[in-house]
Amino acid sequence: MQLNMSEVVNHKSGIADPKRLAFFERYLTVWVFVCMIVGVALGKLAPGLITSLSKLEFGEGSQVNVAIAVLIWLMIYPMMLKVDFGAIGDVARRPKGLGVTLFVNWLVKPFSMAVLGWVFMQHLFAAWVTPEVAREYTAGLIILAAAPCTAMVFVWSYLTDGDPAYTLVQVAVNDLIMLVAFAPIVMFLCGVANVVVPSKVLITSVVVFIVIPLAAGWLTRMILLKSHGKDWFEQKFLPKFHPVTIGALLLTLVLIFAFQAENLTSRWFAVLLLAVPITLQVYFNSSLAYLLMRWLKVPHNVASPGALIGASNFFELAVAVAITLFGPGSGAALATVVGVLVEVPVMLSVCKICNQSRGWYERRAEA
Repeated sequence: MQLNMSEVVNHKSGIADPKRLAFFERYLTVWVFVCMIVGVALGKLAPGLITSLSKLEFGEGSQVNVAIAVLIWLMIYPMMLKVDFGAIGDVARRPKGLGVTLFVNWLVKPFSMAVLGWVFMQHLFAAWVTPEVAREYTAGLIILAAAPCTAMVFVWSYLTDGDPAYTLVQVAVNDLIMLVAFAPIVMFLCGVANVVVPSKVLITSVVVFIVIPLAAGWLTRMILLKSHGKDWFEQKFLPKFHPVTIGALLLTLVLIFAFQAENLTSRWFAVLLLAVPITLQVYFNSSLAYLLMRWLKVPHNVASPGALIGASNFFELAVAVAITLFGPGSGAALATVVGVLVEVPVMLSVCKICNQSRGWYERRAEA
């Protein structure tokens, strides 16, 4: 990971201290909140422009916005450049990290979110939420949790110095499972027999957010390694993309919150209520995945992105599915949008925890 950081080696123990983030990354949470404010302001002050941008999609009915897709490409592409495709086969010899990721993503996360949604929306917050709206909120939370993170996880892996090849495999396997498991899980947990997840939304999202940047990264890496050599590629070319990645992340947030400005400002109290179970879910699942990997002695550069994959959500898909099934003004759609609002700053805090606990984590492996 090229983050303009210095790595200090403890000569007594021979263990490298955790890398320290540079100024911009250290206060990334602040910039995220600034982007939220700017996005909402744009949505309120320039509704015509924002509406026009929101209607730019990859084919009618795909719900995949062109502007957001391009920005996400700029986030994912640098990570794909780092993937040594020859090392992907090595994942089969280190299956523990992948096993934990899949266990948390598919057997824990959607079901734990269903429980949290039921407890908070239909019981603890029942005084402020009508039963019908509570069911919509719960459905939105389930849709959010049933879609494992695909695009943003490459940013989280980038910020925690994750193994890019292993992260790619974790995401790819999740995507394959999602194609067959997402709809049945949503249908079962929502308790609605006629829930049909639009296949076009799902397949277009996977192609746009994974296949295209993966192919572009592979071609670029192959061509430049052959023409300029590994040293130039890693020391000169890759570092140039760091500000691009961070800038694309922030601009993506500006657009998402601009698109949902009306929903967020007109229903701000509901936003606060929905933030509670989403925040709990992120910390619970990331902690569970991280501790399981430490117990199984999985390397830290696999465990960190694995914990983040286990906690974060494919919010682009979740928002699109909730809008398609329940409508843009529904409680379900609002719940998925709040997922974006909460997830980014909370996931940044999880990244920080993973980085700062590296020494503690690796002492287990040495023992």
